[in-house]
Amino acid sequence: MESHVRPRVSAYAIAAVQEQLLLTRLSAASPVFEPGLWHLPGGGIDPGEQPRETLERELYEETGLELLDARLVDARAYTAHRLGIDWNLVGLFYRVELRPGPPAVTRTDDSTSAVAWMPLAGLDDSMLSPATIDALGMIGARGDGQRPGTGTGR
Repeated sequence: MESHVRPRVSAYAIAAVQEQLLLTRLSAASPVFEPGLWHLPGGGIDPGEQPRETLERELYEETGLELLDARLVDARAYTAHRLGIDWNLVGLFYRVELRPGPPAVTRTDDSTSAVAWMPLAGLDDSMLSPATIDALGMIGARGDGQRPGTGTGR
């Protein structure tokens, strides 16, 4: 049986305010990374959609918050195997500014089960997706930010 790797390009929001990071918890419907992990708001770029449009859509669906500004800071590649699919994921990481407000998941039938502002000091790698771990390095909250983006999706 021939193995087919499915490509995916995603846009992720890095929203850090007052030593807290906005994170979403992955549900069983998560296509690439394991359920239960805390992950950055964001997701797959739909055909014909611009990355900023993806950020706006995904932020609203996953957090109920409105995007005010976004600046591309990095891109990383990941491989994963989930639900019988081999993935090659390219993540575009954006530092974002959001309209203040309480976060709430607005699309409950999707890959997000919860959303919360999490203290940066309390984040343990075992509870985070590989993309979230990389994002912490990008904002200087972990190491030198040069961690290779070769997460296994586990």
